[in-house]
Amino acid sequence: MLLRPPGVYRPQSDTRLLAEALRGVDVPPGARVLELGTGTGAVAMAAARGGCEVVAVDVSARAVLTTRLNARVRRLPVRVLRGDLFAPVPGEVFDVILANPPYVPGDADPAATRGRARAWEAGPGGRVLLDRICRAAPNHLERTGTLLIVHSALNGVAATLAALRGAGLRPSIVARHREPFGPVMRGRAGSLTAQGLLRPGQAHEDLVVVRADRVLAEEGHERRRAA
Repeated sequence: MLLRPPGVYRPQSDTRLLAEALRGVDVPPGARVLELGTGTGAVAMAAARGGCEVVAVDVSARAVLTTRLNARVRRLPVRVLRGDLFAPVPGEVFDVILANPPYVPGDADPAATRGRARAWEAGPGGRVLLDRICRAAPNHLERTGTLLIVHSALNGVAATLAALRGAGLRPSIVARHREPFGPVMRGRAGSLTAQGLLRPGQAHEDLVVVRADRVLAEEGHERRRAA
């Protein structure tokens, strides 16, 4: 059982999917792992149990305190920082970056959102945080590093794959899970249907985990020569 005060994201199917995808990565003990949007710290602690050196980041002060307490109770060494995505770790690089960002499409500006809604508000198309992570992740990955990011297929899986390729990474879908709508999505189904993001009567979404690996410069050179 994890401590989870009001206003902190409750671990759900996307949390489990991301943790399972992490187990599919060959991460040796001592590897440096960064989790963005840690919430209760569930995925960060899973990495710490594997002997990784873990940094967990969240913009919510409550989430930061919650993760610190959950890790302390379990005697797991997780360094927890408050801030916006990569801002708390300038110049640092990691073997694995994990991300479960807000991804529910809406009209609210995520940067101006406060309270519980910080856990899901992701702007028009639900891609405000996703696109920022895709652009910035390569600057924080080791030469053979891996990014794992989970989001809804409603945000556009092809757009994520294209953004990661454009950033110099090699992406692939490594997990998918169909999930019935929760309260937030049910409340927005009408407007999302009107925008063409949902089919009429649709009551589920597919969650996906995208893995993106750093493409070594020499490998990219060989590919260009072969082409």
